Amino acid sequence: MNNLTKFKILKPANEIFEAFVDPSKIGNFWFSSSSERWVQGKTITFRYDEYDAQGDIEVLEIEINKKIVFQWDANREGNIVTISLQELDNTTTIIEVNEEGFKEEDAELITQLLDNKEGWVYMLTCLKGYLENGINNLRAGIVK
Repeated sequence: MNNLTKFKILKPANEIFEAFVDPSKIGNFWFSSSSERWVQGKTITFRYDEYDAQGDIEVLEIEINKKIVFQWDANREGNIVTISLQELDNTTTIIEVNEEGFKEEDAELITQLLDNKEGWVYMLTCLKGYLENGINNLRAGIVK
């Protein structure tokens, strides 16, 4: 089972890619902080200061300006996320986030998929606001 989310962002792929992998930029739209630059094979620690939460991801694959693949929980038990960038021209990119690993037999599957989709749509909305309009205070505004 997977969950796919796509957005059009009016920026070139390299700016979107850097927003994810550069620890000085990711706090403007997603995590509060990232321990270091995202590089294939690295374990990255991220923080959500607003929720007093911390977690690790393992970066499985990087294709500069095209793709980032990581696994939640660096112990290889979490879902795998693939972020793909398709540059349409030098001002427009389609970003696609595909999360895989949901268990069909899980009694909470529908709830998990809906919550997951909500999270990706929200993160991509924050990314779009940040990159297209310089808005960096949307992150961590969602309330459950």
